[in-house]
Amino acid sequence: MPVTPVPPVVDAHLSQVPVAASNAVPAKGAAPSLRELLPTLAQCSVSAVVLVQAGFGTIQARCLLEAARTSDGLVRGVVADVDLAAADAIPTLTRLSRDPLLKAVRLSLVGPDAAPRARDEGIARTLGALPRLGLRLDLLAGPAELPHAAALAQRHPDLALALEHAGLPDIAGGHEAAWLTPLRSLAALPRVRCKVSGLVRRAGVGWTIDTLRPWFDNLHALFGAPRLMWGSDGPDLAPAATYRSWHAATVALTQGWSADDRGALMGATARRFYGL
Repeated sequence: MPVTPVPPVVDAHLSQVPVAASNAVPAKGAAPSLRELLPTLAQCSVSAVVLVQAGFGTIQARCLLEAARTSDGLVRGVVADVDLAAADAIPTLTRLSRDPLLKAVRLSLVGPDAAPRARDEGIARTLGALPRLGLRLDLLAGPAELPHAAALAQRHPDLALALEHAGLPDIAGGHEAAWLTPLRSLAALPRVRCKVSGLVRRAGVGWTIDTLRPWFDNLHALFGAPRLMWGSDGPDLAPAATYRSWHAATVALTQGWSADDRGALMGATARRFYGL
């Protein structure tokens, strides 16, 4: 089988906890900072990253945008996590979106309140404003919430949407049908993209390439490579993996893909979706 070259990579999901003070001392055992991660990114041919806010709030979003501006061009986009149901959500996002590095906002449907959140009038109003603000939506939903995610996407046909972490499949438990069946409805919507991220966390310690392959292949079959984008879900993947081992697994899992398909997964889809 011919070896498909690995193109320059865009990490479409690098989680980052904003630090307000530049002289803040990281907590013991904290995930590596973006600066500390640079050698690993270089070894994995990562040329650009999308920072995804891992701490909720507007102040944290501003801190993350500041970190992006001082990254020497490595960070090409930021996904903010702010209160989309707030009365002032649209004015807040209007101000934040003046920074061209803000590319998207996050919404989580995980949990027992998925149905009311998916239908919340305040959230719907904010989602309706995102296209005119030039923003997309990163959506987090697991198998139980995927039907609500599909319904939300159908109610907002103009909204560009990316499903985070491939819909949180239970790889460790082997519950493939419970994930795949509702995922099909979301994948049928052409404006939806899917992040191939978080799979090693869902697989747990001891995963192998063969563990991941059927889940990976299902994503490829459902969405097609032009609608998939690779993300590390880093910087700290412990105890399930390291940044390098997840990247190496992806390289192994895409051996035999066409150059165009691998290029889409590893960067082109993210560049198009986020406008990097």
